[in-house]
Amino acid sequence: MEDLKIGMVGLDTSHAVAFTRLLNDPLDPHHVRGGKVVKAFPGGSSHLELSASRIEKFTEAVRGYGVEIVDSLEKAVEGTDAILLESVDGGIHLEQLRKLVVYQEPIFIDKPFSLKTNDAVEMVRLGERHHTPIMSTSALRFAEALRKVAGRRDLGEIIGADCFGPMELQESQPGFFWYGIHSVEMLFTLLGEGAERVAVFSNDTHDSIVASWKGGRFGTVRGNRAGNHQFGALVHFEKGTEYVGIQADSKPFYASLVEEIMDFFQDGVTRVPLRETLEIIRFIEAANESRETARPVSVQSGQ
Repeated sequence: MEDLKIGMVGLDTSHAVAFTRLLNDPLDPHHVRGGKVVKAFPGGSSHLELSASRIEKFTEAVRGYGVEIVDSLEKAVEGTDAILLESVDGGIHLEQLRKLVVYQEPIFIDKPFSLKTNDAVEMVRLGERHHTPIMSTSALRFAEALRKVAGRRDLGEIIGADCFGPMELQESQPGFFWYGIHSVEMLFTLLGEGAERVAVFSNDTHDSIVASWKGGRFGTVRGNRAGNHQFGALVHFEKGTEYVGIQADSKPFYASLVEEIMDFFQDGVTRVPLRETLEIIRFIEAANESRETARPVSVQSGQ
């Protein structure tokens, strides 16, 4: 089978470089087979400093892996088999998706899927209307250590989880949408859909998200802006509690994610149900509201 030709949109994130290296460099120790990035459109968001300041550097890095750099979104995807939408600004994903769905190619949309529930719902509708498969997730969902613990059956059902990780904030990406989404994705990997209410306790250096799930389960996220920047979780089973530490020296979770994306590109079946992706966006939206108001907020009422 021939390699898939992949078009990339958005070269203002380190993910664009990491994904291209994993796909295009056969000498990379975690090289992912099955496709190559052949064309890319830099894009970028002028209002977002983290986008504007890095796009030139990342564009040159992607070019170095033999990728043709083009001057429009349309040129980046014409003649390709699949699309990586990597734009770091989740606020422009809906606008870009409107132009991409007409090609009816499978599209991976990097985190965050969107910055508003209403936008997320419209994005799913666009995919359905144009018969275009869509997948979106944080790479942390596919960290090997997390998947191993989540798949255990010898300790009974998972009855709760406490996740933690860095919680950097960016003014143009509201609240937890910027970096908090990683730990939230970990929480949903463990508990699945069904979050009901969320409350946030916050100060300058830490955030604590406490949420109730259907069936009486609780999940928490601790976000750090001081101290260590490690990701991990305590997973509570019926018969015990397991610690999950996501170490930098293990298999890169980016590599695990790209493997899942390539499988998605082949069969068009998202590895994360879009219904769950919608709930994650609403969960973060509700958590942001709770952070601002210091009151619990319903997750379900916003969907």
